Amino acid sequence: MSDDKTRHEPKSVEDVIGELDELAAHNDKVCIGDVLDDFGGRSFGPFIMLPALIEITPVGGIPGVPTFLAVIIALVAVQVLFGKDHVWMPQFIQRRAVGAKKLHKSVKKLRGIAHWLDGHSKDRLGKLTGGIGLKVAALAVIILCVTVPPLEFLPFASSGPMLAIAAIGLALIVHDGLVMLFALLLAVAAIGGGTYYYYTSDDEEGGAGGLVTVTSADTALRVG
Repeated sequence: MSDDKTRHEPKSVEDVIGELDELAAHNDKVCIGDVLDDFGGRSFGPFIMLPALIEITPVGGIPGVPTFLAVIIALVAVQVLFGKDHVWMPQFIQRRAVGAKKLHKSVKKLRGIAHWLDGHSKDRLGKLTGGIGLKVAALAVIILCVTVPPLEFLPFASSGPMLAIAAIGLALIVHDGLVMLFALLLAVAAIGGGTYYYYTSDDEEGGAGGLVTVTSADTALRVG
């Protein structure tokens, strides 16, 4: 582990993306522990935003990945909620790694988004990213993470809550209270929309299943 003085705490999304690309350039694979060591234990924002952004890329289409990423984010958010001042992760999570080439491709796809996000975020209403505002944000992230596993089975559905989580992480990185307000509104929309999508999809499947059952029974009666 590096000394705290040598750790780099990013101040922008492009800063975060650049650090990831740097890690990928010097290693065959990049472990979560490497990222934790590089950013420093106090950088809660990147560890909330990064997994969410990765889920929005094609990597998020791999079965089980959205849920795993949600677990990592929730673990960080719980620590924020309880006022911890350092990010902690168990060793089995720190040892999880991704190939450098795959990470580089994901980073390349995120550069345009990172540039746009940095261009539209400023140091505004900074108090909303600390104190009670930080606790509310952490609670919102935890609730959003809980919605991810069931939504993973529906096409693109888990990207909704992950987008809201990424926005909250962005607000924490750039200390932009206005972005935080927008992110919390997005979180409410994602939770409501995801719940509606999940249950209406379930109803449609149930309706189709019921139609098959009735049709099968009717066929059996005719044969009889």
